[in-house]
Amino acid sequence: MKLDGKTAVISGAASGIGRATAETLAQAGAHVILADINAADGEAAAAAIRARGHGADFRRVDLTDAASIDALRRDALALRERVDIVANVAGWGKTEPFVKNTPEFWRKIIDLNLLGTIQLTRAFLDPMIERRAGKIVNVASDAGRVGSLGESVYSGTKGGVIAFTKGLAREMARFDINVNCVCPGPTDTPLMAAVPDKLKEAFAHATPMRRLARPSEVADAILFFASARADFVTGQVLSVSGGLTMAG
Repeated sequence: MKLDGKTAVISGAASGIGRATAETLAQAGAHVILADINAADGEAAAAAIRARGHGADFRRVDLTDAASIDALRRDALALRERVDIVANVAGWGKTEPFVKNTPEFWRKIIDLNLLGTIQLTRAFLDPMIERRAGKIVNVASDAGRVGSLGESVYSGTKGGVIAFTKGLAREMARFDINVNCVCPGPTDTPLMAAVPDKLKEAFAHATPMRRLARPSEVADAILFFASARADFVTGQVLSVSGGLTMAG
C-alpha cells in the first residue's frame, strides 16, 4: 500500500497509536504532519521519522481550541499546499465510575474526543471537496460499540465518533471522499501504561488472542483506509481488538 506524493495530517502523533500511524504512513511514502499538544515528544517523533529518510513536520495543536486547529490548517497548507489524508487519532480517557465524574471531566473528554475530531475534520474538508478527493480516518474505540466499564462518557464520545463517521461518509461520497473508522481494543500505549497491572491482565485475558494490541497493528488498519486499496470503502468501522468484540 503506497502513499507516494500524499500528505497526511495525524493528530495525537506524539505517542502511542498516533505516532505509530505517522511512522507507518511515512514509510508508505506520505509526507506526514504530526499534530499534538505535546510539543517535545511530537518534535522528537517527527525528527525520528526524518532520520529514516521520510518527510515529516510537527505542529503543536490543542484540539479543544478552534483557533489552534485553524492555525494548524494554515500551517499545513502553507507547508504542503494540499492535505490528502486526515487521521484523527488523538483521544483521552480515564477509568472512573460515572457517578464520580465531574462536569469538568465530561467537558474535557467530549471536547477532545468528539468535538476535536469534528473540528479537525472540518478544517481540511473544503479543499478535499474542491479536488473531489480525500481520505478521513477516525480512530474511535470498541468502547463506542459495546461500552466499557468505568468509561461511560468515554464510550459515549467514541460512539459519537462512529456515528459521525457514518453520517459524514454519506455526505462526502458524492465528492469521492472516503470516511472510515478504526476501533482499537485495549492497546499497549502510554495511556494504557497508567492502568493498573491487574486491569491490563484482565483485558488481555478477555481478549481471544490473549494480549493487548500493538500500536503498529492499529496503524496498519489506518493505512488501509488511507490508501487506494480502500477507494470503494466508506462509512465502515474496523475493530482491531484481537477478537475482544465481535458485534456486527
